[in-house]
Amino acid sequence: MKTAFLFPGQGSQVVGMGQDVARAIPEAAAAYEKANHVVGFDLASLCFAGPAERLNTTAVSQPAIFVTSIAMLEAMKTLPGARGISPEACAGLSLGEYTALYAAGAIGFEDALRLVQIRGQAMQAAADATAGGMVSLIGLDEGKAQALCQEAAQGEVLQPANFNCPGQIVISGSRSACDRAEALAPRYGAAKAIRLEVAGGFHTPMMAPAAATLDKALSECRFGDPSPIRVMSNVIADYYTDGQAIRHGLVRQLTSPVLWQRCMERLLADGVERFYEIGPGKVLTGLMRRVNRKAHVVNVSDLEGLKAFQGGSD
Repeated sequence: MKTAFLFPGQGSQVVGMGQDVARAIPEAAAAYEKANHVVGFDLASLCFAGPAERLNTTAVSQPAIFVTSIAMLEAMKTLPGARGISPEACAGLSLGEYTALYAAGAIGFEDALRLVQIRGQAMQAAADATAGGMVSLIGLDEGKAQALCQEAAQGEVLQPANFNCPGQIVISGSRSACDRAEALAPRYGAAKAIRLEVAGGFHTPMMAPAAATLDKALSECRFGDPSPIRVMSNVIADYYTDGQAIRHGLVRQLTSPVLWQRCMERLLADGVERFYEIGPGKVLTGLMRRVNRKAHVVNVSDLEGLKAFQGGSD
């Protein structure tokens, strides 16, 4: 059975994440200890005990989610039930793409975590310098979402940022344009327009300063070619071919839409039958069920999920 590993992105963080797994499995605890030395502060404590206000900042949540996902992955590898499970492909939602690259062997832990830390800090700085936001639209297709953005923008930045699953598109841009879009959404047929608790207008040109900072950091980092495990690129919904393509894709990702639905459809078309969401939360599990209800999805987000996996109930 063809398998893919999926890794969550920003917004999946929650105080207490990873604590039960780190207490129970030394390999998971080791990932947090290693991470503390790389980032220069007690990241494990923020994951396990908060406070939520600091954990939820872009600069902290990104490395926190990355490390928690790695801890889950390392814990999974210790279980007898994981023997023989090797993914044909990996994919991650936005930030999760770094975890996917690590899982596929294209980059080492320390290099990936340093990049994630720089990415989070740069995105936080870009968000602090502008007034941006994001709105999740429920019930609109791509055409209507684009038309809504065109009307609401009024010369400001506003564009689709995440194509998550059928009937769920997130738009992103200036705060005032998001306000207008939220008010106009019912007229376009949206069942709901939900303002997201994020720091800025992610995946738009508003993140260009962060992209420039990340580009410099990426130029100093070496990526291996993703082989034999392939990694899906968010911005083209196709597989990375080599290290240069990875660098280019990760920079583009900050200012371009995330084509998650198309990424999942591509994996399904390529014969993937079983998906593991590895990391905090169940966002990707829910999205996959909207993309294809028949897809077999296993969620490994906590100790209970690991135990279920070990017991063969996946």
